[in-house]
Amino acid sequence: MPSKVKKKKLRIGWFTFTCSEDSSIILLELLNEHYFEWKERIDFAHCKMLKSKNDSTNLDVAFVEGAISTDTEKKKLSEIRKNAKKLVAVGACACTGMPSSQRNNFDEKTKNEIEDFLRQHSLWSNVLTVKDVVNADDSLPGCPMDGKMFVSLIDRYFVEFGVV
Repeated sequence: MPSKVKKKKLRIGWFTFTCSEDSSIILLELLNEHYFEWKERIDFAHCKMLKSKNDSTNLDVAFVEGAISTDTEKKKLSEIRKNAKKLVAVGACACTGMPSSQRNNFDEKTKNEIEDFLRQHSLWSNVLTVKDVVNADDSLPGCPMDGKMFVSLIDRYFVEFGVV
């Protein structure tokens, strides 16, 4: 009997921080269209919206949606970067900070009004983009991300990582 050769899959993680998670919804919609192709080519190692047991180690690509607004998020993002060969900032909040970073531009009166809330939830007064914290290899801007751009990027990573 011939032995079954295991095909290489693109090992990815999808992570969400401070945002509306609209790019996550686009990913789910894209799975409706590409499921049968991608199930043979993508290992969703970490994707909490798809599975309960996740592994964020040894990723080919980490997709990071959202802005960074706490010490915990900053630490987690640094760990994700260490465990991924490529990191992609996804959505407007990850790429530009907005709209999550609106408070960065609040006047003093408004900043004083939200101070207790920020302290209660251990939130920073200023929100950072993904690129403010770690190196991002690519970005998918928009609120939400453009699905066609995501598919194009995935196709490029299939080639780059030798996934046929």
